[in-house]
This record gives sequence, structure tokens and C-alpha cells, in this order.
Amino acid sequence: MALSERVTPGIALPSRWSLGAMVIAAIVVAPILSVLGIALFPRENIWPHLISTTLPRYLWNTAILMGGVGLLTACMGTGAAWIVSRYEFPGRRWLEWLLLLPLGVPAYVGAYALVDFLEYAGPVQGALRDLFGWQSARDYWFPEIRSMGAAILVLSAALYPYVYLLGRAAFREQSASADEVAQSLGAGAFGRFWRVGLPLARPAIAAGVAIVMMETVNDFGTVDYFAVQTLTTGIFTVWLEANNAGGAAQIASVVLTLVILLVMIEKLSRRKMRFFNLSTRFRPVARQPLPGGAGWLAMLACLIPFAAGFVLPTGVILAHALDNAENWTDPDLWEAGLNTLFVGGTAAVVTMLAAVFLVYGVRISGRRLPRLLMPVTTIGYAAPGAVLAVGLLIPLAALDNALADTVLGWTGWDPGLMLTGTAFALILAYCVRFFAIAQGAADAAMGRVSPNLALAARSLGRNQGQVLTAVYYPLMRGTIASALLLVFVDCVKELPATLLLRPFNYDTLATRVHEQASLELLGEAAPAAILVIGVGLMAVGLLARANR
Repeated sequence: MALSERVTPGIALPSRWSLGAMVIAAIVVAPILSVLGIALFPRENIWPHLISTTLPRYLWNTAILMGGVGLLTACMGTGAAWIVSRYEFPGRRWLEWLLLLPLGVPAYVGAYALVDFLEYAGPVQGALRDLFGWQSARDYWFPEIRSMGAAILVLSAALYPYVYLLGRAAFREQSASADEVAQSLGAGAFGRFWRVGLPLARPAIAAGVAIVMMETVNDFGTVDYFAVQTLTTGIFTVWLEANNAGGAAQIASVVLTLVILLVMIEKLSRRKMRFFNLSTRFRPVARQPLPGGAGWLAMLACLIPFAAGFVLPTGVILAHALDNAENWTDPDLWEAGLNTLFVGGTAAVVTMLAAVFLVYGVRISGRRLPRLLMPVTTIGYAAPGAVLAVGLLIPLAALDNALADTVLGWTGWDPGLMLTGTAFALILAYCVRFFAIAQGAADAAMGRVSPNLALAARSLGRNQGQVLTAVYYPLMRGTIASALLLVFVDCVKELPATLLLRPFNYDTLATRVHEQASLELLGEAAPAAILVIGVGLMAVGLLARANR
């Protein structure tokens, strides 16, 4: 008898779908709870030491970085979205999609490219010395490349498409009526943007900026390369150099608190804001042609973020990859590629299967607890990779040693570290980190399927599992494939969690890029970086296709 809830006399027992959904939710939330538990009850409490020494500096640098990147991406993304949505100018159709391409370039790759391009031995300073006859660095002044300002510029160039994408959608959905009313009241182009367009698009822009700031907190490769000490670099320092896992958990709890506060502020800021289209005949705003120089200036304004976020890093890395073609045959490169394919592909499949099971189990269970747990599972995407690594590795290491001791005591054979000594911990971290992407896609796709189809299948004798495979899956297949690709791409680009959780001598493309570039061997890092960018562009292409 296949029912959503099995009933025994006097007790309503949850079905396997409901139990499975709760188990999956518990696994996803467990690393966050683990971080908080380790921080509250560390083996060695170094809170006083952290507060009196490094923590204020980590917090201050993180706040400056988040504020600077948030402000700059808001200006870049919103400005570009407004221009391509409201005006016609040369190259607009191309730029509307080209502005998305920086999403395919990880910020740490942009950092390596910028330093290589602007450093003393780079082409820019070399050309200046040749042009003006300067002999050494003492003869002229040049901005410090490895600095907070450079980190803000690199992260902003890589992350502004989040604001641009959401802002463009918001501007395109606005009605021409409001724009015409403002124009009839004498508002000019800037007045219509400031008083009408921007306020109506504020929720979408705020959501984009919140995502940008969370990605900024998660970043490790860029800030580490630019020697900017943030909370994320603090986790690495305290854990790996000071060998204090409790202290790392305490810093991770600060990061987690900061991210949760950021999400809450973003939601509260638009809690009472509602926007409705009251017109029965919706008309989109017609784009106004920009004549002459104004059109070329608009094109230039859109080209600058595209060039900074995509053309410069990709061009520099590609030049190194072509100049050092022999590195493409390095066996270590292709071993890292196979490792990336294995861990990323496995994580994507497991994450998608778990998300579909969770969403389906919640829908058919009818119980309140699974419904309450489902939104909580999205917190993994907001939590930085370094935070999840702390929450996973410490309890998994303890469990791993206990399992190994048990097997050794029973059989006399030492199996070694089965969880942390393999890619298991890394795959689990990817699943937790990107579960929100898969869950959101599964929930949206399942919501588009009429309940009548499932009821009809049940009336024909199909059980719940057969309904999922025979009714829901064929209708969700396209969405599932897209979500699989998005999760895989994010796994390929993830650096902090990979650095902390990978087994010994186990490289992925991301860690190979980071290690070689940290040793100033950009020529050897370039092939792996090109592969990472290529995988990222696949996701950007899918995103552009979905947002036509």
C-alpha cells in the first residue's frame, strides 16, 4: 500500500519520503550548526586573544571590502542595465549579452591577470618607461597593485553582472505609463531614472548587491593574492598556521553572523515595499535612440565594465597560455582536470537528486516540519566555503578516526581515513554549498506541473516513486539539466572549500591555478585558468539563453 503517510493505531508515522526529506535537510544544515557548536565550546578559547589582536583588523578590512564592492557594483550594474534597457546606441544588442561574460571569469583569475598586466615588469609600466625614458621605479610614481583598492576593483569587475542581470530585468518590466507621466511633469532623463526607474527597481538591485556582498565575503583567492587580511583569510591563518580549529570556528561564526545579518537587512529593507502594475494594458518602455556622440558615450560606458571584467583577464591569461603551449601537455594539468570533472560531476548529480527528493518529499508529506526545514537548507549558499569547510572537516575527522579505530579493533586492518582522506568531504561540501541552486530549480519546475497529472497517475495505481519518474521527471528534465550544469560550474570555480577539504596531493583546476599563480608562475597556471573560464562561459551561455 503506497501512501504518503503510513498509519498505525494511534500514531501517524511519516513516510519514507518525509523522513528522507528531513534527513537531507539535516545533512545540509549540519555544517552550520557544527560551526556554531565548535565556536561555543572550543578546546582552547582564544576569543580574548582574537578580539585584542587580529579580529578587529579582519572585521574592518572585510567591512571596507564589502562596502566598496557593493557600492561599485551597484553603480556599474545599475548604470549598464539602465542604458541597455532604455536607449538605442551602436552595439547595444551585442553589449546586452556581453556584459554577462565576466560571470564566467573567477575573481581570483582576474586578480592574477591584473597584477601581471600592471606590475613593474608588466606591459603597462614597461611601455611607460620606454615612452618617457625612465630607468627604474624611483623615477616615477605608480599605484600600488596589491592593495585594498585593487581588490575592490577586481571583485567589482567580476561580480557586477549579478546586479546588472537583476536590474535589467526590473527595468524591462516597468510600464511606459510611469515614464510618460514623469516626462509630462517635466522630468528629464536623469530625473526619470532617479525618481521613477531606480525606486521601482530597488528590490531587484538590493537583491543583486546582497549576492555580490556575500560572494565578496566568500572570496579567498583575490584577497590572499592582494595581501588583504579579511575574515576568510583569518580562518585559513588561524586554522592552518596556528593549528587552532576552535579559533577558526570562532572566526567562521563571525562570518556566518555577518552573512545572516546581511540577508536579514536586505529582506527588511524591502519588507513593506510592494510594486504593482495597475494598468490593464501593459506597455514596455520604448528605447530612445541616442544620436551622435551620446550613443558612442553610452557604448563606451558599457564597454568599460565588460573590458575590465572579461577582456583584460581573459586576454592576459590566453596570451600566457599561447606563449607557454608546452604546459598544455603537463600530465598534472589533465589529472587536475579529471579530478575536477569527478568531484564536480559527482557533487552536481548528488545535489540534484537530493534536491528533487527533498522538494518532492515535502510536497507529498503534508507535514509542517519538512516544509519549515526546506527554506533553511538554502543557507548553505550564503555561507562561505571556508565556513562550511570548518563545519565539515572537524566533525568528519573525529568520525573518520573513530571508524578507522573500530575497523582496526575488529579486523586488525587499518582502513585509513575513509571520509577526510578521500574526496568525500569535498563532494559533501559542494553539495551543501550549492544545494540552494538545485533546490530552487527543482521547486520551480515541480510547481509548474499540474497536480491533476499526479492524481491521475495515482488513480491508475502508480505509487509515489513511479509518479515522480513517469510524470514529474519528463516535464522537469530541461530544468534539471540546466541546474546540473550550474551546480557543476560553481563546483569548478569554488576555491576556499577546495583548498581546505581536498585530500593530500589532490589538485583541481581551481587549486592548480591558485598554487601556480601564488608562485608567480602564471604561464603554468594559464591552461588551467582557461579551462575554468571555458566551463564558466558554458553557464553564462545558459543564463543568457534563459533570460532572452
